[in-house]
Formats: sequence, C-alpha cells, structure tokens
Amino acid sequence: MNQQSLETSIIAGFVGVPKQLVVTGNATSISDSVSAAGLKLPLVAKPLVADGSPKSHAMSLVYDKSCLSQLDPPLVLQEFVNHGGVVFKTYVVGDYVRVVRRFSLPDVPEGETNRSGVVPFPRVSCAAESAEEAEEAGILDPQAAELPPGPLLDSLSKGLRQKLGLHLFNMDIIRERGAGNRYYVIDINYFPGFGKMPDYEKVFTDFLSDMAVKRSKKISRIDSSAIL
Repeated sequence: MNQQSLETSIIAGFVGVPKQLVVTGNATSISDSVSAAGLKLPLVAKPLVADGSPKSHAMSLVYDKSCLSQLDPPLVLQEFVNHGGVVFKTYVVGDYVRVVRRFSLPDVPEGETNRSGVVPFPRVSCAAESAEEAEEAGILDPQAAELPPGPLLDSLSKGLRQKLGLHLFNMDIIRERGAGNRYYVIDINYFPGFGKMPDYEKVFTDFLSDMAVKRSKKISRIDSSAIL
C-alpha cells in the first residue's frame, strides 16, 4: 500500500501515510537513497519483515544522515510524525473493527529535531502496561488517547479490504500531534496476532460462521444455475 493510493480525505478526517522508503541494499548507500527520496529527518527505522522475534519488532529513531550507515537492512525508513506517544492498533475481522491503544515512540520536542545519533526503542507497542491502563491511571493526555472516530475507521477498513483483498488484517494508526483529525497509517499487517484483541474468540467464531453461510449460499446458487 503506497502513499498515493491511501492518502485521502474520508468521513470525519484525513488519512495518509508518512513518506517512507524501503531499503534492501547495502547500508552504505542508505544516505544517498534518503536524499534522493526527499525524506526529512528524524526517521523511524523498522525491520521490513516482522517474524515474531524481538529483533523484528525493534525500532529506532534516526536523527542524522551520518548514522544511517549503522542500520541493518532490509528495513523501512519512515518520516517521524509527532503523535502524542499513542498508537491505535486497529484489528479488522471482516466487517468487525476493534481498536486498542498502545504506547508508541515519544514525541520529538520542538527544537530537538537536529539531535544526532540513533535511539533504539525495542518492542515499543508491546509494553507490559498498555495505554488503556495508563489512560485510566491518568498518565496519558486524554486528547491524545481519544480513539479515532468510528465512521473514519469503518470507511478506512472497508477501503483497505477492497484494495488488499483481505478479510483479516491489522493496521497501526497515529493522530498527528495527538490532536485534531489528521491520521496516518504507519503499518499494515496481514493476519496478525489476534490473540491480543479483546474478545477475539467470539469475533472469530462469528466471522467464520458468516463466511461459511456465504460460501454455502454461493455454492447453492451455482448448483441452481447448473440445473437450469
């Protein structure tokens, strides 16, 4: 899913994708590739493939081009967007959409965008204390923790189901500066770990039952056509 195909104004807000670059070659050429693509620092660096290992979920924030050669391809470089330190993990199971808050990379304070170095953030969104619990404890800014509007999520998930041809996937969404109605999809995973989604057992049972009924009706229509 590229930036142009997703970036759009839909119900209740704007949804886009931060400018990004896939890097598969030698690390020494990353700086030139970043310049050619016009990416602005700081950049989020994350593995291209998440295979379940701790390393595959580790992310870094890169502040200057001189450190890009320290990275380990294959990876994705994505322009960092301040978002209040909260990511909305959105699970899509057919027509069902469920959102869970998780901690994310912290905002980069104004005036610190010219810092240097690479700052690692291992398994940020898998922290033991979820953002749901943090909100209840008053740790999170209520505005940053506010869930994206239902109509926006329904419209976005429906559009992605059609574009991707998938019934099961999850997407990570952030709200620009933790406020307002500008959102960015920063990651899409096909068939992710739905065990982290609340009440996933019932959701999956209902989904599979519905798919079975639809398949049965489709077969019946085909058989009827053959008889005629």
